[in-house]
Amino acid sequence: MTTIITDNKALRRSYNVLQRGDVVFGRVSLRPSEETLLADLLSRGVHLIPSALSQLASRSKVLQAELFGPWLPARTLAIHDNHQLLEALSLFGSGQKVITKQDRKNAGMGIHLWASIEDVFTHATLGNLPYPFVLQSFYGGAKDIRVLVLGDYVEAYWRENTANFRNNLHCGGKSRPCALTAEQESICRKVMARGDFPYAHVDLMVTDQDETYMLEVNLRGGIRGAIVNSKDYTAMIEVIHQSMLDKVLAS
Repeated sequence: MTTIITDNKALRRSYNVLQRGDVVFGRVSLRPSEETLLADLLSRGVHLIPSALSQLASRSKVLQAELFGPWLPARTLAIHDNHQLLEALSLFGSGQKVITKQDRKNAGMGIHLWASIEDVFTHATLGNLPYPFVLQSFYGGAKDIRVLVLGDYVEAYWRENTANFRNNLHCGGKSRPCALTAEQESICRKVMARGDFPYAHVDLMVTDQDETYMLEVNLRGGIRGAIVNSKDYTAMIEVIHQSMLDKVLAS
């Protein structure tokens, strides 16, 4: 008989007795050092809804930099140590502004703007900037789009902040509806397929040269600025989850 785990307390109680064909339904709450538990569950043939890869990518900006290179801005790097940062010095001009993103920070709280790569190198090697982090060129004048993809439902809106470069609404940004191009929606769909996301919040950047890149992706996020309300949003995710469960049970 298939065991279906629907909450994290039940998962902890039953963790060591779960077996092939059992299902963990819903996102797994993990401490920063516990991601390998998902690998253990997968190796035992336990199904995860949503997928383990999408859950891990949602937690880690560094993993996203490794997975989604074809759709990220050029010279987006996952930096794990001093040696990698030293190698990156030659990729950025000494007077070029750069961005770093702390691995597990959300809502714009872990994003920092630096006057040059040398500033990043100084702070990181002195221990003021913890590893790992994502390193990226700064694109002045770029615009930000938040895209919600929930099955066939797709909604997008601009996010902008005239006070600083962080466009997150949490950091004081404003929003307005946006019509996606076919190329932009295609980027979202390809990113989701690569990361095994059944639904997603995808952040896109449109440069002043009208080029679109993916910035980040997450299973969940704030919907302030969206047209969809929280009740309908939750209902659509539940439908997607149930459809995934039905397929697992039918297999």
